[in-house]
Amino acid sequence: MTTQQLVSEIKKKKSFLCIGLDVDLNKIPQYLLKEEDPIFAFNKAIIDATHHLCVAYKPNTAFYEAYGLKGWRALEKTINYINEKHPEIFTIADAKRGDIGNTSTMYAKAFFDDLAFDSVTVAPYMGKDSVEPFLAFENKHTILLALTSNQGAFDFQTKEVDGKELYKQVLETSKNWTNSHNLMYVVGATKTEFLSEIRTIIPESFLLVPGVGAQGGNLEDVCEHGMNENIGLLINSSRGIIYASNDTNFAKSAAEKAKELQKSMEIILNKKSQG
Repeated sequence: MTTQQLVSEIKKKKSFLCIGLDVDLNKIPQYLLKEEDPIFAFNKAIIDATHHLCVAYKPNTAFYEAYGLKGWRALEKTINYINEKHPEIFTIADAKRGDIGNTSTMYAKAFFDDLAFDSVTVAPYMGKDSVEPFLAFENKHTILLALTSNQGAFDFQTKEVDGKELYKQVLETSKNWTNSHNLMYVVGATKTEFLSEIRTIIPESFLLVPGVGAQGGNLEDVCEHGMNENIGLLINSSRGIIYASNDTNFAKSAAEKAKELQKSMEIILNKKSQG
């Protein structure tokens, strides 16, 4: 999927919502455990109920890898279902990969070729030659961890190196990598005070913003400081939507929560369009 196709979908749905499909078998409705594939059954119900309200889905691969082969098969079935039924939706493999040379190429092939995701999250710590193999895939996007929403982000990401915070150096350096136009960046919703400065470094890039809702991030603040001319934001909500209920009506409850966020986004987009 191209960036322009994503922008078009955002304008069409009046939504820049990304729903995280982080399936924990201890949290899903217990009756689903009787299904042959409870993970996929849960995801399918969520997707069927929310696809018209969001523009992206983001499975965190750890929640599938933890269940071994059956979890990986459930991930494959989930992405295949999205691509078949809703090809207009942007898909994100939240895998946080990153290694040098051929290893990164193999990671990229796993998510881009085999599973056919549109994008994958990548850690930048090992530098250029760990990221460029992902960027080599045409019309695929690499979402670089820049400034994350967790408390531990302050351990390294905001430390000054030669008078400049490390996350800023990551942003600036990455702009010079081959095919950097395929880069997006993770910036946590709990770090809104940094967004204005981030936008001076990467004014045109899309930002994947986790942390709205359960982690305390504020949608209006994120949009005020992070939105650009092409919207440029994917706001992720995982637990706040998919675990809105653990009863038989869980999918309907998820849709209601997604609708709340979508309506708030629509109001913001309408204000933006009116100048």
